[in-house]
Amino acid sequence: MIPRTMSTQHPDNVFMPFFARSSLLEGEDEVTEAFYAFSLLGIQEQMWDFEGKEVDNFVVKKLLENYSEFFASHRLGEAFRLTPRVPNPGIEKSEAKLLLETLQGIPRSADYAKIFYGDSSPPIFEVILPMTTSCVEIDRVYELYRKFVAGLQYRRVFDIKINEWIGDFEPKEISVIPLFETKEAILNAFSILEDYLQGKSFEYQRVFLARSDPAMNYGLISAVLYDKYALSKLSELEEEMSIEIYPIVGVGSAPFRGH
Repeated sequence: MIPRTMSTQHPDNVFMPFFARSSLLEGEDEVTEAFYAFSLLGIQEQMWDFEGKEVDNFVVKKLLENYSEFFASHRLGEAFRLTPRVPNPGIEKSEAKLLLETLQGIPRSADYAKIFYGDSSPPIFEVILPMTTSCVEIDRVYELYRKFVAGLQYRRVFDIKINEWIGDFEPKEISVIPLFETKEAILNAFSILEDYLQGKSFEYQRVFLARSDPAMNYGLISAVLYDKYALSKLSELEEEMSIEIYPIVGVGSAPFRGH
């Protein structure tokens, strides 16, 4: 299931949400917000934003424990998705190591889900990379997880392999969703993605086009035209490479972000 709706931890609320303890949502309130986004609003995907903010790295554990009845019948990772937005080390130098910490939390979330559901089906298998400007940035995140998070399980520590000691690391690889936010990146999204997809056999690829920040930076009409151009070129790329490409357009409804 490819989600058709996404919400974020950037709530534009006219009034303070009924579940919030203060006007600034943080900590446990953000976990509760994710649950209500799924259960009350029917949002299919929640972006869990690690970029430039402190968030709960145990969100999967808390969702499954606190709302077990709901998630027992609505599987996290299938019926609903939780997708981390990770820092981009090329831009956010002070948050660079948080990228590795976030990726290392993915197998731990898979362990929680395995205990809860009784089988192996990781709830998190994609991450969003903000401010993407090149295929190299996407490949670095993809390979960092594949080789130095999941791949680390086959290394030996003293007399034993890591996975024999602390368990398997799932998933073995993740998908990286590039988020294009600048004019140049949006207009070149198709060529960046084309370079990234070379030699890979993915079932599909998701791509994120910003609309709210570009509207503030370049104007509403310009931002709309940039995204329309990018969507057209991505459609051509989809046919050319015979891979399903599912775009995400990041914009809030009027009169909020991006208008």
